[in-house]
Amino acid sequence: RMAAAPPSYCFVAFPPCSKDGLVVFGKNSARPRDEVQEVVYFAAAVHDPGSKVECTYIEIEQVPKTHAIVLSRPSWLWGAEMGANEHGVCVANEAIVTREPASESEALLGMDLVRLGLERGATAKEALDVIVALLEEHGQGGNYYEDGSSCHTFQSAFLIVDRNEAWILETSGKYWAAEKITEGVKCICNQLSLTTKIDAEHPELRNYVRSQGWWNGDSDFNFSEVFSLADDHLTCCSGRESLEKQGGDVSAQAMIDVLRDKDSGVCVDSESFLTTASIVSVLPQDPSFPCVHYFTGTPDPSRSIFKPFIFVDDVKLVPKVQSPSFGNDDPAKKIPRFQEKPDRRHELYKAHEWARSLLENDQDKGQKLMGIMLDLEKQGLEAMEDILTRTEVLDPAEVVDLFYDCVDTELKFFK
Repeated sequence: RMAAAPPSYCFVAFPPCSKDGLVVFGKNSARPRDEVQEVVYFAAAVHDPGSKVECTYIEIEQVPKTHAIVLSRPSWLWGAEMGANEHGVCVANEAIVTREPASESEALLGMDLVRLGLERGATAKEALDVIVALLEEHGQGGNYYEDGSSCHTFQSAFLIVDRNEAWILETSGKYWAAEKITEGVKCICNQLSLTTKIDAEHPELRNYVRSQGWWNGDSDFNFSEVFSLADDHLTCCSGRESLEKQGGDVSAQAMIDVLRDKDSGVCVDSESFLTTASIVSVLPQDPSFPCVHYFTGTPDPSRSIFKPFIFVDDVKLVPKVQSPSFGNDDPAKKIPRFQEKPDRRHELYKAHEWARSLLENDQDKGQKLMGIMLDLEKQGLEAMEDILTRTEVLDPAEVVDLFYDCVDTELKFFK
């Protein structure tokens, strides 16, 4: 039996379930407990013809132009668990297990495909097309964890969202199927969810599964049934019910509340896995308003705060949520890989560890600190609400230091 995939959850809510013409996206990234996630920004860039890009394990052709992106990523790898680009596209991925064993040979990771989709796609559909073309060309494979003793491999599912639509993309090797969503609430987790509503697919998908004897061609083609391991076909979403209960009012705050919910299992805190970082994005359907992306940059959203980021030119970089760089000396880049684990904690992560021990050891002080933090978060949410409801156009100077200042204030409270 293959090791279970980490139980991450991704959500999207469209009107009429979400508030005032907003698309709301969220993800909890469940990963090995001690893994550090950083939040990093890369400006749009133009690349020389023939240049290459070095992903986590392999090098591929670069494109002439890449979009500006902000990512939340395990700090040892090139790709990302989740992120957004300057065009209001958000992508998150899920590790999944299918009846087809995932490849151990180093290729693109699902997490690399998240970043490549964001760098190269100006809409959700473009990002999907980028991801499936790269899958076809390079395949997926390689270790999902920074672990020198054992190779953990998975197939990938993606939630790809923009201001108008979302795509759920599920893959097994280079084969894939996708469903388009334009209304209501959708959740994906660490197992297949596509059934018979398929809006795009690999051209050889059905021939391939018939040749494997997984489908006879007579019954309805149900992607999950064809590709799931026999005992794996469950519905995953306690979180979706919480969002549907909001009754047309899913907002950033409602999404944050769902991501913080430990009782539902959406906020993972188990022996093997922890929610190591979270994101919530608010994408107004009216393109004259900016998209707002909230990142924790720290583990356990029930003890972290969501800090807003808005794309503007010359946005101020935030080294305090960036892990140290080890360049070519990084054990993740040397073969054999992961022979040691360097200390990848960034400044905010360290401060947060201290706060966590306070919460555990001195409940009064801890509760008081958490109260102050949540108040700070609320101020950020209210300021963003103001930006998304006012009539005049946003002055970029107003938000160029936004994420930087929020991280800075959080650190000051911890000190």
